[in-house]
Amino acid sequence: MVVLDLDGTLLDDEKKISKKNSRILNELHKRNIRIAIATGRNYYMAKQLTEEIKGVNPVILANNGAIIRYSYNDELVECNYLNPLEFEKIYEEGLKYSLNPVLHVDEYENGYDLIYEREDYEEAYFGYIKREYNRARIMKFEPGNINNILSACYFGEYNRLCEFAHVMDGFKKGRYNIICNRNISKRALLEFLHPQGCKWNALKKYSSHISIAPEEIIAIGDDNNDTELLRNTGLGIAMKNGTEESIKAARTVSVYDNNNSGVYYALSEIFQII
Repeated sequence: MVVLDLDGTLLDDEKKISKKNSRILNELHKRNIRIAIATGRNYYMAKQLTEEIKGVNPVILANNGAIIRYSYNDELVECNYLNPLEFEKIYEEGLKYSLNPVLHVDEYENGYDLIYEREDYEEAYFGYIKREYNRARIMKFEPGNINNILSACYFGEYNRLCEFAHVMDGFKKGRYNIICNRNISKRALLEFLHPQGCKWNALKKYSSHISIAPEEIIAIGDDNNDTELLRNTGLGIAMKNGTEESIKAARTVSVYDNNNSGVYYALSEIFQII
């Protein structure tokens, strides 16, 4: 199996999959190598962004592994929701830091994936929610009554978010997982997920289900949410443009970055495909 992150890895900075990257994945698919996408994005966005490679039928581990679906038919494979009572604590503490979250929710069949409560959403969330994105809903948060939460996302300056994360880490005691990403434009992103909500946990469970061992998996990524994947799979490859943390976790680093088909060159060398 080959497992790929999207932003900063398979996608270039224009959020496109290069022809070379598409070609190598289609060739691997022909050789019966499974392709998986492991991304912090929600399932809907991940499916849209991978339309170029829909022929390889990638399984999508979305929201950092909080939910898994088959892209060819949208079948739900696995999901892990954040406990609403835990979100209530997170939400209240975040307000003390003047932080307000965007929630990813599992409402795919109902036509939306995000909920938020700030009317000035473009400024408040650093452009995370685009005006043209029609799958977001504004509502007043009543934390104990919100279900199907895949992740609670906070945006801002990296060190400030890390300070908030450190405080919340003291409360968690296995109640949620915290991921802080920095390799994104204009903002850092702090996420709270179910305790099992991480790419590696999701992949481990899914690959076991289809009888693929960790040592039979190649993973490629660029950000802090990829570190467990890169560290625990058979071959972890950090992108040349990756964060310091992802590069330390990987066994090797790609020769080319995400804007120069780094995925293609890494995989073509491994599988001897020109």
